Amino acid sequence: MKTNIGINEADRQAVSDQLAKLLADEFVLYTKTRNAHWNIEGPDFHSMHVFFEQQYNELDEIMDSVAERIRKIGHYAPATLTQLLQLTHLTEKLDHKNDSLGFLKELLEDHESIIEFIRGNIDPFVSKYNDAGTSDFITGLMETHEGMAWMLRSHFR
Repeated sequence: MKTNIGINEADRQAVSDQLAKLLADEFVLYTKTRNAHWNIEGPDFHSMHVFFEQQYNELDEIMDSVAERIRKIGHYAPATLTQLLQLTHLTEKLDHKNDSLGFLKELLEDHESIIEFIRGNIDPFVSKYNDAGTSDFITGLMETHEGMAWMLRSHFR
């Protein structure tokens, strides 16, 4: 059935394309946070293990909400590893030990990258694509990532 929500197909496609990139970034960040949870070592193992679990649980909810937003505007969410890896802006860095500071630094950089990507889409979603709903949605996601980044950043002096 045709999606009739007051936004033309071309605009919904453009928004969906940007959301697909965001979903890919969220998935890669989720996976990297899982990696930190699974592989953390050091004297702060337990506290960091628990901390990373809280972070990946929050990212899991974010991923689901982004995929559902794509569906709400009438498109399909990318859902294969091949698709997600083609769409993501993030990279994996394997140049640190499995210590908390290495993981924290890399995850913080990724959250900040996602924040910048989201911030760059808030206005165009409204002004260019007539989609205030998605603009509002990603504004909330940006604020969530800002909070998560703050938690990561707070581990540094």
